[in-house]
Amino acid sequence: MSTVHPPEGTAGTDTRDRPARLTVGVVGAGRVGPALAASLQLAGHRPVAVSGVSDASRRRAEKMLPGVPLVPPAEVLQRADLVLLTVPDDALPGLVTGLAETGAVRPGQLLVHTSGRYGVSVLDPALRAGALPLALHPAMTFTGSPVDVQRLAGCSFGVTAPGELRLAAEALVIEMGGEPEWISEESRPLYHAALALGSNHLITLVAQSMELLRTAGVGAPDRMLGPLLGAALDNALRSGDAALTGPVARGDAGTVAAHIAELREHSPQTVAGYVAMARATADRALAHGLLKAELAEDLLGVLADEGTGTGSAPGDGPGTDADDDENGPEGNDR
Repeated sequence: MSTVHPPEGTAGTDTRDRPARLTVGVVGAGRVGPALAASLQLAGHRPVAVSGVSDASRRRAEKMLPGVPLVPPAEVLQRADLVLLTVPDDALPGLVTGLAETGAVRPGQLLVHTSGRYGVSVLDPALRAGALPLALHPAMTFTGSPVDVQRLAGCSFGVTAPGELRLAAEALVIEMGGEPEWISEESRPLYHAALALGSNHLITLVAQSMELLRTAGVGAPDRMLGPLLGAALDNALRSGDAALTGPVARGDAGTVAAHIAELREHSPQTVAGYVAMARATADRALAHGLLKAELAEDLLGVLADEGTGTGSAPGDGPGTDADDDENGPEGNDR
């Protein structure tokens, strides 16, 4: 097997005068695998095989890795020194076990999965067959287009690997333009839950917000939300809970009750999420001294009523005279 050397550059480095060092294969041509393989190709490695089941994955592989043959998973392992296992989390254990049991895994082969949930223990069947296990999870959302390769520049990767492979794992991440962040085996599920909470749920919140703005008559909700959400994200990353603003943080129970009444009329499927996030926001604002205790009681009362299905009429809730001189427009983070 070829040796992973210390990185000579990132994904944007010109490699025309440098020979390829590792042959790379991809099992699972979803949005992630082809992008990582294309990034490794820019760093001087050579994609040689990719597997994909759906028509969409095959088209994606052809676009991102032109000229690289589409072959069955076992043949990918036969051809490649470094194999990227980029399949859904729930499919990964069965895939690894199946590849190991059929003898597809070769001793000395680098086997890399990109699941955020798992560390390297999920690769134990392949390890027993002589593979070198790595878990490299890019903390990034992927589109399945060439723009993903550019977005890897500066992207953090959650890295888990045996101690003797730590330098190799970090070198591969740096070659893809990323920043390695070491995650212990036992912390992988919590790490993944944190990323899902911050990124996946954000998309749901933003999509709901845009739908509501359209219902309210806003012609370009994306243009309206862009600066607001960008500022909210920047403030949250810089200041954490101190960046909280809005009716929940200032204890405007009447405003919150009015919001809930409007949502119940125009978009009832969003009420549960609004109430849950309002409760979480109130708890954090109260704990950090942003929400006054005397206003928190009324606010939490409104939210508790919603939890029992009684609700409050718009404007009926107390707390409408709260100070708001320090608060700006409301928005969601990241």
